Amino acid sequence: MAARSLQSVTISFGLVTIPVKMYAATNPRAGVSFTMLDAQGGRVKQQYISAESGEVVPRAEMIKGYEFEKDRFVTFTKEELKALEEAASGAVEITEFVPAESIDPVFYEKAYYLGPDKGGAKPYRLLADAMRASGRSAIGRWAARGKQYLVNIRVVEQGLILQELLYADEVRSIDEVEIPAAKIDSKELALANQLIDSITSKTFDPTQYKDDVKDRIEGQIHKKVEGEEITVPAGGAAATSGAKVIDIMDALRASLKRKQGGDGAVEDSDDARGRKSVAEKPAAKKAAKKSAKKSPSRIVRKAA
Repeated sequence: MAARSLQSVTISFGLVTIPVKMYAATNPRAGVSFTMLDAQGGRVKQQYISAESGEVVPRAEMIKGYEFEKDRFVTFTKEELKALEEAASGAVEITEFVPAESIDPVFYEKAYYLGPDKGGAKPYRLLADAMRASGRSAIGRWAARGKQYLVNIRVVEQGLILQELLYADEVRSIDEVEIPAAKIDSKELALANQLIDSITSKTFDPTQYKDDVKDRIEGQIHKKVEGEEITVPAGGAAATSGAKVIDIMDALRASLKRKQGGDGAVEDSDDARGRKSVAEKPAAKKAAKKSAKKSPSRIVRKAA
């Protein structure tokens, strides 16, 4: 079934305009939700209570306010709030092109597929091919839903994606995370690389993964609907009391052994190279003796 477009927008850069349609790029599976009920199984309602009077406040009597100091607010009417919103322009204005790999995925938010609208097939293809050839993607602004969005238009195999981006002040720096220095020796690094190589795939295949927890919960709910009782494992879920401090080399060796599916010892790269070097020495000496027997001696006579 063909995808249904969400809306039409125009991409503009310089004097070029490209009419496109936007399509949802994702279809997130909603989590399992439970409804709050009373003890007799009846639905319950949510109410807003005034912190001043303790009385229930109907929605029709509510207004919005902004707290500029502790317990001090300025209030806004619906008309004032509407005036604060960004007017939807229906256009995505490209402000610059940047190397595609220069955008950190931590800035990524919601994604939309873009398809050419009526009369936009050729300029759409031209933009996609030009960005693919240059290795660049577009950065622009898009006003919609009362907000202004920072967006990235990037090329994929068959077309273009509009990716909403976070603004710089919405992304925290990793410098805020305390990461102590640690010395890694060559053996540890070699074993870690062996482990990485053993579980490396050529590409990411998302179809290999599914939400097992959600499937399990839905299965248990179905049993409950059919009149069966849900079995609770003895002891319940195991609580974690914190990470164990283990020897990193032992952990790497054990991981490799389990991955290889055998009981054979996992060799350190340096040890293996050392044994190989020692094994080669007698052979080298033997070859040298053999060569000496075959080669005639050279006699250098001094000039009289």
